[in-house]
Amino acid sequence: MKTELSRTLGIEHAIFGFTPFPAVAAALTRAGGFGVLGAVRYTAPDDLARDLDWMQEHTDGLPYGLDVVMPAKKAVEGVGEAEIEAMIPEEHRAFVRATLAKHGVPELAEGEASGWRITGWMEQVARNQLDVAFDYPIKLLANALGSPPPDVVARAHDHGVLVAALAGSARHARHHAEAGIDVVVAQGYEAGGHTGEIASMVLTPEVVDAVSPLPVLAAGGIGSGEQIAAGLALGAQGVWLGSIWLTTTEAELHSRALTAKLLAAGSGDTVRSRALTGKPARQLRTEWTDAWDDPAGPGALPMPLQGLLVAEAVSRIQRHEVEPLLGTPVGQIVGRMNSERSVQQVVDELTRGFEKAVDRINRIAGRSES
Repeated sequence: MKTELSRTLGIEHAIFGFTPFPAVAAALTRAGGFGVLGAVRYTAPDDLARDLDWMQEHTDGLPYGLDVVMPAKKAVEGVGEAEIEAMIPEEHRAFVRATLAKHGVPELAEGEASGWRITGWMEQVARNQLDVAFDYPIKLLANALGSPPPDVVARAHDHGVLVAALAGSARHARHHAEAGIDVVVAQGYEAGGHTGEIASMVLTPEVVDAVSPLPVLAAGGIGSGEQIAAGLALGAQGVWLGSIWLTTTEAELHSRALTAKLLAAGSGDTVRSRALTGKPARQLRTEWTDAWDDPAGPGALPMPLQGLLVAEAVSRIQRHEVEPLLGTPVGQIVGRMNSERSVQQVVDELTRGFEKAVDRINRIAGRSES
C-alpha cells in the first residue's frame, strides 16, 4: 500500500493515524503506518516532552508526527485564560450546573484536579507545544483547524518537517495550498471531531483536483481496507484515520463504560454538535449533546469559551462514568468498531481488505484470472 507520499516519508503503508494516545501512535508506526500524536491535551510542555521521549523509545527509529490545534479565526486575542474565562456568561454556567444536577453528577473529590482543560485551542498553547516538538525528529506537523500561521509553516520547513492541514471543502484546500501546506487532509462529513458538511466520496476527488499535484489524504468514514482502496482510487495518496483506534487495546480511554458505548454504537449514533468546543464536532450523541443542541437552551459559546466552560463538567462525567452523558468525539465509522483489537490487528485487517478490493477491481477490469 505504497504511494509517492508514503515513499517520501519512508513508511510501508499509506495509513496515517491521528490519536491522543502515545501507545497507539507508536504501535501504528511500528506496524508500518504513520502515527500522529494529538497534542491538544498537553497544556504543560513538560508533559508533551515526556510522551515524545516515550515515542522516541517505542518507535524503533521509524517516523511519526504531531497534530496541533491552531484556530484560523480567533474568538479573542491578546488575553490570558483567566480573562477568557471571565467572558463566559453566568447563564451558561448556570445551564451546566443545572444539567449536571439533573443527572446527579457528583462533584470531584476535594483536591482532585479537573483533568484535561481544553486550552490547547488557544494559539499560544500550541506555540508552546511546538517549542517542544521541534526538538524531536517529527516528520509531519498537522493542524486540525486549517493552515497554521505563516511563521509556523516556515519554521516547520526549516526543520525539514512536512506540514499538513485538514480541509472540509475544495475552497479550504486551495487556501492551504496557497499558504504553503505540503499535505492536505480531505476530511469528510462522516469524520469524528471537527468536520465540515461534504461527504468523503464527494470531497476527496474535489480536493485532489483543487490542489494537484500536492498529495491528499482521504479522511472521514474510513475503517476498512476496501474504503482505503476507494480513497486511493479517488486520487488520494493515503488515508487519515482517527476514530478506528479508540477501541484498540492500546487506547487509554480509562473508562470501560465509554468503551462499551463505542462498541455498541451504530453508524447513526453520532451527531455534529458544538457542545464540546464551540465548533461543530462529530461525537457520540448523548443527553449532554442533546441538552446543548436544544433550542430552549442557551446554545454553545464560540471557541475557546465553550471548551473552558465545560472542561470540569466533562471531567466529572468521565470520572464518575455517568452513562447518559458520557461521550467522545467519534465518526460514523463507529458502527464498524464492534470489537477490541490491537493496533497491529487493525492494520492487518486493513491491509487484507485493501488486497481483496484491489483483486476484485482487477478481476472486473479483466486483469486477473483468479
